[in-house]
Amino acid sequence: MALADVESSDQRLEAQARLWNHLFSYVNSMSLKCAVEMGIPDIIHNHGKPISLSDLASAIPIPVAKTDHLHRLLRLLVHTGMLSVSDEKHKGETEKVEEITYSLTPATSLLVKDKNNECLSPFLLMMLDSSLMNPWLFLSQWFTKDGASSSTTPFGLCHGKNIWEHANRAPEFNHAFNEAMASDSQFLMSTLTTKCAHVFDGLNSLVDVGGGTGAAARALAGAFPKTRVTVLDLPHVVAGLPADSSAGVNFEGGDMFQWIPPTDAVFLKWILHDWNDEKCVKILRKCKEAIFRTKDKGGGKVIIVDMVVNSNKSDHMFTETQLFMDLLVCTVYTSKEREEGQWKKLFQDAGFSGYKITPILGLRSLIEVFP
Repeated sequence: MALADVESSDQRLEAQARLWNHLFSYVNSMSLKCAVEMGIPDIIHNHGKPISLSDLASAIPIPVAKTDHLHRLLRLLVHTGMLSVSDEKHKGETEKVEEITYSLTPATSLLVKDKNNECLSPFLLMMLDSSLMNPWLFLSQWFTKDGASSSTTPFGLCHGKNIWEHANRAPEFNHAFNEAMASDSQFLMSTLTTKCAHVFDGLNSLVDVGGGTGAAARALAGAFPKTRVTVLDLPHVVAGLPADSSAGVNFEGGDMFQWIPPTDAVFLKWILHDWNDEKCVKILRKCKEAIFRTKDKGGGKVIIVDMVVNSNKSDHMFTETQLFMDLLVCTVYTSKEREEGQWKKLFQDAGFSGYKITPILGLRSLIEVFP
């Protein structure tokens, strides 16, 4: 066999390996979901030290016959950086055999419950729930449909309704979705209120549009007690949520496309990426109407937390994750994650005069928009 043929064969095999790696990458997500459902991050954390395979199997618990299968799950999680493994072996607590031990990594530490109220497990479980996974099976069908396909989502093709209608009619989904968004808010807001405190200083009032059950609003009210914080969300979202006077938060049911209460500032955390450009301009114009009413009292800005694609071009993982999210919101909402130029056009079309982007929140940025 000629050397060129050998090289060609090797290249084809390497290409196959790369293709398979891409093809089976969903196993990473499903394995991590399995670990969370079995409580593995909490068990390791509560153990207080690295845990052996046998002790972990007993704590879950799983049948002894499946311990080797658990080892295979952990081996993948170690390989992908979700767990770390000790180099040294020690005597197991339940079996007198030498075993390696497993520890959490910074990523899986974020999945531990009751850890400073910053547990991201609800977010992980919602994003990997079948209700959000199954619409991917309709993506090619959505692309090739004509006519009204531009206003129909892959999610809609899968479920027969858009995500907001689905949430309104499916209480369990609505609860899980709100819990997921709340967990993200609790994680993000501690950073936002410390690193970006100057953005909120001096505000007498703030409306958290699409603020769900109020996790972000409570964090803002707690960090800035002189600011009166109101959550505006759909009636079925805020139904039964009493005003939290101790936290300085009020709830109001309404439609952001129709009216936003007068306020010094409007807060939009991960809202605009749910909507197409036309709808975003409508939302932003309502925001502008709301803040203009208090501009003479020191207010007058919109505070956005959202992705700015390619905000960190030097980090491949950051950009790849942003592109993952871009296609996710396309599949669920037919919306998009935006680059700075696309954000600028939205603000101009809505009649705003300026904006400032601060890429300080990891995958997301803080954007201030001024009338």
